[in-house]
Amino acid sequence: MKLIYSKAMRRIIILLSVLSFVTLVLAGPGFSENGDIFSRVQEHKLDNGLTVLLLPEPRAPIVTVQIWYRVGSRNEALGKTGLSHLTEHLMFRGTEKYGPKEFSRLVQQAGGNLNAFTSKDYTAYFETGPKDKLRLFLELEADRMRNLKIDEELFLTERKVVMEERRMRTEDDPVQSLYEEMVATAFKAHPYQWPIIGWMNDISNLTLPDVKAYYNLYYQPNNATLVVVGDIDPPRALEDIKEFFGKIPKGPEPPPFRSVEPPQQGERWLELVREAQLPAIFMAYHTPNLEDAEAYPLEVLSLLLSQGRSSRLQRRLVYETKSALDAGAFYDFATASPSLFVFYGQPLPGRSIETLEDLMDAEIEKIKTHLVSEKELTKAKNQAEAAFILRQDSLFYRGMLLGRYQTIGDWKKLNEIIPKIRAVTPEEVRRVAQKYLVKTNRTVGVLKPLKPTRPTTERFIPHDQIR
Repeated sequence: MKLIYSKAMRRIIILLSVLSFVTLVLAGPGFSENGDIFSRVQEHKLDNGLTVLLLPEPRAPIVTVQIWYRVGSRNEALGKTGLSHLTEHLMFRGTEKYGPKEFSRLVQQAGGNLNAFTSKDYTAYFETGPKDKLRLFLELEADRMRNLKIDEELFLTERKVVMEERRMRTEDDPVQSLYEEMVATAFKAHPYQWPIIGWMNDISNLTLPDVKAYYNLYYQPNNATLVVVGDIDPPRALEDIKEFFGKIPKGPEPPPFRSVEPPQQGERWLELVREAQLPAIFMAYHTPNLEDAEAYPLEVLSLLLSQGRSSRLQRRLVYETKSALDAGAFYDFATASPSLFVFYGQPLPGRSIETLEDLMDAEIEKIKTHLVSEKELTKAKNQAEAAFILRQDSLFYRGMLLGRYQTIGDWKKLNEIIPKIRAVTPEEVRRVAQKYLVKTNRTVGVLKPLKPTRPTTERFIPHDQIR
């Protein structure tokens, strides 16, 4: 069971930091030897407000179609959390033209694959498959943008599915529960405080009229971005898009988002006592998003601390002192609102959570008082660009980058990331650590295990998005 739990904690790096890190490394096409692929993006705006991004890539006869709606869990309200994710589920349950399961059957029959995901800031749907099926993918997405058909029976069935999903991912998982409680404590005014999947009681009380009202407000062309990447002829693709999406009328403008988290003025601390194999700890600090220039040194700091076995937290806590099964940090700057810089750790059996916290604090103090060496800093930057090389052939991730950045702000920011990361200095890394990694800006969550009376799953699911 020790190894199982260690792997669960390790997923925090693999899953929670993956969107931040992949977002960084995949920005590299604009600065690789292959040329600036983002300079080939063609942006259009239909009369109904739909934003269209086209990126031709003829190396393989494949196309990916992605539709990104500017609606996520941050657009919900207390008492109705989970609406975004439940709506995502229901989008696969049929329209007037295509019945339940027909959408998936048609895509798979055409040799393609499909899925969707919900995040704090957006909900996205995609199909990837042969280029000659582009019109099919466009027709299907345009149809369900406005023609979703759900009856009470289908709604109740899908609501039960989501409740079971929450039960498996969080209710039965002590590490996920701790993370959820920590985030809910760190935010007190911003809707980032609640989980993407929603609170269980809220989900159980959602109604079909709730979903219909939410769908009619947010699933509109003027609240969406359509991304098409692959072996396409852009003028022809745009004509096809206009054929299927252009006839959809512009919808009501969603209400402006106004929530702002006030500055934290003192350390917050919580303790979760429940059945678990081993204790765990999270420490979260409020930090800015990509709109702030300090996001770039913060991203480099997260790589220094937690990217790979030779990173500071892994080397010191796991290998040198043998105090932790796993330890690390993650930071996601590609969010619509400022979010969190999070440290995590799990002590080895027989080692205390207090000792682990002290060691983590010591590493934080080192980064605040001593300049990182140019060698270590260069290594962190090079890791980002090297990782991009391994992924630069993925049409899907190129589309994902374009859709995500356009939804939270502007896709053109992708061309700024690598130059700004390269420009980060040791002094900037120390300055942001001194500014943000302070106890008055910190929320600490500790898991104190009760002896399990039954097996615990102890899986960790990322909060950046869920499918």
